[in-house]
Amino acid sequence: MITVKDTVHDHIEIDGVAAALIDTPAVQRLRHVKQLGTVQLVYPSANHTRFEHSLGVYHLASRALDHLGIGGKRAERIEAAAMLHDVGHGPFSHNLESLTHRRTGKYHDDVGELLATDAVGEVLRDRDLDPDRIAGIVAGEGRYAGLVSGELDVDRMDYLVRDAYHTGVPYGTVDTERFVRELTFVERESGAGESGSDPELVLDEGNVQTAESLLLARALMNPVVYTHHVARISKAMLRRAASELLDATATTAAELRRMDDHDLLAAIRDCRETAELSRRYDERDLYKLAVWAEYDDVPERVHEADHATETAFEREIAEEAGVAREHVILDVPPEPSMRESTARVTVSGEVRRLERQSPLVSALRTAQRNQWRLGVYAPEPATDRVGRAAADVLGLDPDGLVTEVRGAMPTTLDEFE
Repeated sequence: MITVKDTVHDHIEIDGVAAALIDTPAVQRLRHVKQLGTVQLVYPSANHTRFEHSLGVYHLASRALDHLGIGGKRAERIEAAAMLHDVGHGPFSHNLESLTHRRTGKYHDDVGELLATDAVGEVLRDRDLDPDRIAGIVAGEGRYAGLVSGELDVDRMDYLVRDAYHTGVPYGTVDTERFVRELTFVERESGAGESGSDPELVLDEGNVQTAESLLLARALMNPVVYTHHVARISKAMLRRAASELLDATATTAAELRRMDDHDLLAAIRDCRETAELSRRYDERDLYKLAVWAEYDDVPERVHEADHATETAFEREIAEEAGVAREHVILDVPPEPSMRESTARVTVSGEVRRLERQSPLVSALRTAQRNQWRLGVYAPEPATDRVGRAAADVLGLDPDGLVTEVRGAMPTTLDEFE
């Protein structure tokens, strides 16, 4: 057994398959992938990694398995998935995922090939655990997978508390002990002719407020930490640099996906086409806001634009503003979403969706939409020209635009699991 002192959970005891996995290269690589990507440029202490988060997820999964009375191979599969759930992350966590997905077709939870080969595959097969089955749990498939990848999963419980601790922001407070104690599985209602469906992870009777606390914690942490405007700008600059790196060198998207943070920074420093973006990131000489537009002020054609269309918009804005193409970055966040609202809670003996039971869900959805912002970023001397050009090209109302954000409160909600 391995005992690790953790900032969030105190002592974590690691045993069995997880202890064998911890020193594999795939897991150790996570020591060099920051949990919060570029948020350290806003909160300097936010330097914790996917490695320590993985230990926390394993710890909470083990506690939940003990509470639920799940043991044997089933427990080993879930514990392995908890330890391995983030090995598919590329450098700076979610920051480059849209880029690598476009070029490889894989998200961070597509880990089948990573688990089937090398040391991880050997560890799993030595313990009679099927790597494909573990990969399925990481992707949210199979019996009891909701414990690791679902609306009430231990992944979410750990990252909210851990991120709040390391940023010093008090909004991510979640009573993880209560969550673990109140989790239970119920059989899903089967339709005609259906049988043997996977059980559903729910919170036991009397825990509507417990579920609301998770939803509220994430809703508060999103605008204050995860999508702070400085984090969004720096993230967009790194995405641009990584894309140009792939276009200018022999580096493939698959290779980029397996880099860690240090690998990526070294690569963009050494590439002529990305050296200026690298310098700006290293020195925190970031692009500034040229446009910061509210959801309802953005035309539907912009909301629905794919990557190729967004790139065409950037070129047109740059041409109209009379600046170099690389000096315009358009950042259109995904549609506001609240996956936690579909979590199930038990009320009067009936399993219900949280969104049906809680009036808080409707209020938070309204807040999400009100906080959403489209961003256009440019070097400071060009922000006024780029802002006017962007308003014209994108069809925005120039009187409704904000080009400066004061204080530490960002204004968008974006997926950051």
